[in-house]
Amino acid sequence: MQLKMKTLKFLRKTSFTILLSLVIINQSFSQEVVTIDSTGVARNTELTSQEKINDSVNVFKRYKAEGVCGVVGDFVILEFDIDKSYLEFEQNGTDVNSIDRCQMIGKLMEDKLYVHHAIQDSIIISDEEIKPEVDQLMAYMVEQVGSVDKVVNYYRKSNESELRADLLKARKEIRLTERMQENIVSNITITPEEVRTFFFSIPVDERPIFSAELEVSQLVVEPEVTEKAKQDAINRLKVIRTDIVDNGSSFATKAVLYSKDGTRSKGGVIEGVRKDSPMAKEFKDMAFSLQEGEVSDPFETEFGFHLLKVDRVRGQQLDVRHIIIFPEVSQSIINEARKKIDTVRQSILDKKIPFAEAAKLYSDDKETRNNGGLLVNPQTLDTRFDLTKMDPTLSAQVYNVKKGEVTKVYTDSDRTGKSIFKILTVTDRHEEHVADYVKDYEKIHELALKEKQLRAIEDWQEKKIKETYIKVSSDYKDCNFTNNWVNKEN
Repeated sequence: MQLKMKTLKFLRKTSFTILLSLVIINQSFSQEVVTIDSTGVARNTELTSQEKINDSVNVFKRYKAEGVCGVVGDFVILEFDIDKSYLEFEQNGTDVNSIDRCQMIGKLMEDKLYVHHAIQDSIIISDEEIKPEVDQLMAYMVEQVGSVDKVVNYYRKSNESELRADLLKARKEIRLTERMQENIVSNITITPEEVRTFFFSIPVDERPIFSAELEVSQLVVEPEVTEKAKQDAINRLKVIRTDIVDNGSSFATKAVLYSKDGTRSKGGVIEGVRKDSPMAKEFKDMAFSLQEGEVSDPFETEFGFHLLKVDRVRGQQLDVRHIIIFPEVSQSIINEARKKIDTVRQSILDKKIPFAEAAKLYSDDKETRNNGGLLVNPQTLDTRFDLTKMDPTLSAQVYNVKKGEVTKVYTDSDRTGKSIFKILTVTDRHEEHVADYVKDYEKIHELALKEKQLRAIEDWQEKKIKETYIKVSSDYKDCNFTNNWVNKEN
């Protein structure tokens, strides 16, 4: 639920942790890989160098590693957890100077309150449900820093198994928190009258300002990949396979020399492939049809042409190596594609054919052509794009385009690096404006629902705090908590 607006002054003051709660409700792990610390705090830290790891470990050494600062139900929060959370937030780009220790322990106590009552309510998250996330997380971190040992070192664990166990526990707590929050707000609905009351209770000079939004359509022409080019790619892979299988050449070396994706620097290795991994079906089917050490014949996916070798079988997971190459496209075919889109564009400008109809007839983009080329915002899943949040490249291409105008031809690249051509048009433009009850009803409905959900979460927290064993260290007794952590003890 991404609210596309510039300001929202009217939302009443509440803790930053409750606001985070509603974000968690609507997020999906598949959209973004995160790393987790022992407190269950998520972060998006990029482990890009050994120097960064060493710096982080040195920071950890300066923190106290013991001292209980709070207890929530069955969970203990240490001073170290607070210090570590600061590091996590800082590495995620958050200005930690604006978050004091009282706010941080308050957040950790809320996290544990959710988990404690999720367990009390018999909400079950199985290990099998979480393990694929841990595998994906480990694979991402290893890709960033180069080896499992470096990742283990970064988290100051004894071995990979210990790290995986901690990540599993942390991920499970986050899932329990999400499930608990979903349960709290799952039955909350809002009536049109409540939406109306919500909106008209906002003073006119404090009503939200919604940013300018565009609806954009595209028409894409891709240079044709001929059958001859595909066969040439297969033949190149056959030669490489023969050298590996018959002559004993190293698969890893061949991957470094010939593969065309990011794994080439690591010899084509991909660790922890599972049947439910987010990969092309043909790739997974081939991987699980091979024996350990076996090299596949060349095969095709939507990404290109592959050779695959299974390095190691680990239960339901495989460590594999692969080589991917792409069919070559001649300059003459590229020129033909450019000529085609120029012709189509001129026909649209001459009003011989509407843009939407041209997209249906001539666009090579399967996802948009049947909808007249209309793009869908991946963040909101509707057709409007907030100009302040658009992809920078797309924003630059359409920022000054008026409704109904057609852009020049842009050259882009697909996932294989092949040149493609596209034109765009703005099918509708909604300028920045103060919220209007009629025109912006759907957005106002979302805001009103969010406000009602916030109240429900606050009410739930207030009730559960009274029912739960809670202890706050004397060091934090004077904190001005949003929740009633301290007074509850009296």
